[in-house]
Parts: sequence; C-alpha cells; structure tokens
Amino acid sequence: MKRRFWMATAFGLLVAVMAMAADNSWTGYIADSMCGAKAANDNARQCTVKCVKQGAKYVFVNDGDKKVYTLADQDQDKVAEHAGHHVTVKGTIDGDTLRLSSIDMAPAKGN
Repeated sequence: MKRRFWMATAFGLLVAVMAMAADNSWTGYIADSMCGAKAANDNARQCTVKCVKQGAKYVFVNDGDKKVYTLADQDQDKVAEHAGHHVTVKGTIDGDTLRLSSIDMAPAKGN
C-alpha cells in the first residue's frame, strides 16, 4: 500500500514538473537592451538594428506588462530578421531570460 502511494506521488510530481516546463506564448516586440521598452513600437526597427550592431543585446518586451526579457538565442538569424517587429514568441522563461522555441509575426492589431 505504501509503495502504491509513493509511486502515485512520484508520478504526480513528474507530471507537474513537465507541465511547468512546457512552452508558453507571449506577444510583444523584439527590441534592444539599450532602449528596452522605449523601442517597443512599430517604428523602432532601424534603431534596434543600429543598437545591436553597437553591442546591445536583443530583448523581448512583453505587451502585457512591458517587462523586458533578454533573449537567450542572440545569434539566431530568426531573431535578427524580427528586430523591431511586433511578434508572438513561444518558449520558456528563467528569471529575466527568454529561451525561444519559435518566433512569428504577430497578427495585425485589430484582427
């Protein structure tokens, strides 16, 4: 009886951990670490590209709370091609770092 209890408990914990590790989805802007949330708009592409060339890091600015997350995947072409764009990202967050699993253009506002 004790063995079944502990097996069920262990299984429940495993399922809970796996659920927490699942990818989540957010909508926001790919900006740069120099400007952060100030560069979270549709007119900031040139600024974001320029700042990254000067040493800034790509960041994601969440639409919901304007929180700025450093992107773990700085060297990926898919991040660079979305610099300054309004995007929907999927991934996991660890502290202030977002590890991307996908990035796509966000639907136009009002759609």
